[in-house]
Amino acid sequence: MIGYVTLGVTDMARAKNFYSDLLADLGASLLVDMDRIAFFGEDMSRPMLAVCIPYDEQAQNPGNGNMVALNPGSKEACDALYHRAIQLGATCEGEPGQRIPDMFYGAYVRDLDGNKICFFQFG
Repeated sequence: MIGYVTLGVTDMARAKNFYSDLLADLGASLLVDMDRIAFFGEDMSRPMLAVCIPYDEQAQNPGNGNMVALNPGSKEACDALYHRAIQLGATCEGEPGQRIPDMFYGAYVRDLDGNKICFFQFG
């Protein structure tokens, strides 16, 4: 159902480096790079993550309450992505851990532009 999610950024080169490194272990790579917008994913027929300089050329602002949630397939992979994001310069918004007993495990970061990302696993 979801084709792609777009995050506004202030520096395309920095954002492309961050997400290329962060998403590589999920099998995602830079699929399309068109100056002000770039798409990451496994292929064009699956959901993608895009980063862009806002179309109106106004300041990028992360939305309060907006978040992209990525399911890497295991709690261990959530931990690995969280630690990789922190290593790449992201800030902690909630260390990896069980949020709802036996139901939801999550780890939260803000990327280099303040966009919130969750790495999660159900069950």
